[in-house]
Amino acid sequence: MIISIGIGVLIGILSSGSGLGGGFLVVPFLLQLGKEMKVAVGTSFIFVVLVAISSLFGHSRVGNVDWKAGALLALGGIIGAQLGPFILEHISDQTFKRVFSFLLIGTGLWLFYQSRAVS
Repeated sequence: MIISIGIGVLIGILSSGSGLGGGFLVVPFLLQLGKEMKVAVGTSFIFVVLVAISSLFGHSRVGNVDWKAGALLALGGIIGAQLGPFILEHISDQTFKRVFSFLLIGTGLWLFYQSRAVS
């Protein structure tokens, strides 16, 4: 229990500071704890929702929120989020792990190359 709370604090700092939500770190941690992939994904949303609310308050307090852009993105996200569980129910854990891995690698490479751009 203490380890889970400690990992949660670390992931909370990283997700609040990066805007990445934290699910991409919570899911592998839950898999390591022996959770089934579908359960790890579903469970990660408890973390994501609660940490997102806290992060929103923190960023709002210092003026770092574009409410209109966030609301429009959320509208699309709410619609898309209804498809995710349906898709997850119809693919194997192995296929999901491969797709998830490629998304993480692709995101990491994209961020790395973006950080090299001269502003």
